[in-house]
Amino acid sequence: MAEVKQRKNFFQRFLDFIEWSGNKLPHPFTLFIGLAILTLILSAVLSIFDVSVVHPGDSSEIVEVKNLLSAEGIEYIFLSMTDNFIGFAPLGVVLITMLGIGIAERTGLIAAALRAFIFSIPKSLITAGLVFAGVMSSVASDAGYVVLPPLGAVIFLTLGRHPLAGIAAAFAGVSGGFSANLLLSGTDAMLSEITMEAAAVINPEYVETMNVAMNYYFIIVSVFLLTLVGWFVTEKIVEPRLGAYDGKFSVNVDDEMAPLSKLEKKGLIYALISIIVSGILVALLVVFPWSPLRGDEGTYLNTIIQSPFMQSLVPIIAILFFIPGFVYGRVTKEIKSDKDVANHLAETMATMGTFIVLAFAAGQFIAFFAESNIGLVIGVYGAELLETLNLKGIPLIIGFILVTAVINLFIGSASAKWAMMAPIFVPILMQLGYSPELTTMAYRIADSSTNIITPLMTYFAIIIAFSQKYVKDLGIGTLVSVMLPYSLFFLVMWSLMLIVWMMLGLPLGPNAPILYP
Repeated sequence: MAEVKQRKNFFQRFLDFIEWSGNKLPHPFTLFIGLAILTLILSAVLSIFDVSVVHPGDSSEIVEVKNLLSAEGIEYIFLSMTDNFIGFAPLGVVLITMLGIGIAERTGLIAAALRAFIFSIPKSLITAGLVFAGVMSSVASDAGYVVLPPLGAVIFLTLGRHPLAGIAAAFAGVSGGFSANLLLSGTDAMLSEITMEAAAVINPEYVETMNVAMNYYFIIVSVFLLTLVGWFVTEKIVEPRLGAYDGKFSVNVDDEMAPLSKLEKKGLIYALISIIVSGILVALLVVFPWSPLRGDEGTYLNTIIQSPFMQSLVPIIAILFFIPGFVYGRVTKEIKSDKDVANHLAETMATMGTFIVLAFAAGQFIAFFAESNIGLVIGVYGAELLETLNLKGIPLIIGFILVTAVINLFIGSASAKWAMMAPIFVPILMQLGYSPELTTMAYRIADSSTNIITPLMTYFAIIIAFSQKYVKDLGIGTLVSVMLPYSLFFLVMWSLMLIVWMMLGLPLGPNAPILYP
């Protein structure tokens, strides 16, 4: 009997179109270079027409689009090219973190730990566990982008599942869930400070009642919502659409799922002991008043959240991977001398060539876009559009979320974007009766939900590099089509949760109401 081909629904056909059209684009390196050139041309055109806006944070300052093809602009292009590459945010984070991960991977620690992990929990919960880990990783700033997607690929590959689905689930959790956590993070401190400064324009006395945990209750519940949504999207939409993996990185599942040997178990035990000891030593850097990486202002919580320790998480995480990887390698005889360590590190860096090439191109594009002020102009016009719509109540909040989601496609940095938008929207919504805390949370929902589909998000390039290890000819269209369901479902379900929260009048955090009194 002939096999009946299952008919795709509208959404699947839409994703196929996104993938097809996106993959018609050139190689990501070429695309980023092309976007950089387009930004230069667009800056010249907009400059000719004297496109400008009033700076949202200073009404006395007029922001004009800079012509990057002027004599001054061309000088900037050549003088900044090296700095744009070196200063590309993910470059140092990725390379330093990968030095630690590389030892853990090359000695076999990660593979052994993953097998132990897979044996310890039901296979049906692995997807949810991966998304949950991604959401929680935001407490470690950007390190989750580097650590979890490749681990997700290996876990799924070991189980005979498509590795791209593992990368997608982890990336959705890390990036889409960046504004959800069971713990407070540097993101909470950074955004709340900007919010308080904007709110002080209307009511400085009200600002004195605000705190860094202004969204804490809501982001706690958000962790479980996003974990469930990410789990559903991965297993019901993304993975079925990807189908069976037939790439060259096929594995023998029986071999990969073989019980751990005595030597591997011994290595894991010693590695675990080293992690505990290292963790205690790291804690000593911040928990006591005399700790060298502790902050020196505010409450005990603030001295940890806003501290050199939180700004040093990338090298700390690299060290916490390196030490147990080294210990495991010594126990299992994978490391016999310092030459083995050097060789493992060199092999790890050799695999980062694609990312480094992409980092150069992406760094130029993002720097040119920021220098031209085009992103700032788009943001101000977006704000003016929302004002002219004259919305109120829940439609106003939804409108704000949608405008922010669109702006986020052009301005990747959460702090830079909020620093631009908060002086506009926080006072407007306060005057309409909505608290600065609510405006901040609505912003965070939109910002996180569309992070995973914009090439302007600084870590988009490394996700492409990770994915191309398993799908060699993968293009931006494929990655966007895989991540789009997460973005849409996160945006819709998270917004619905906020609406329910508003209707119930629940506080968003300690002393953080929905309405502005």
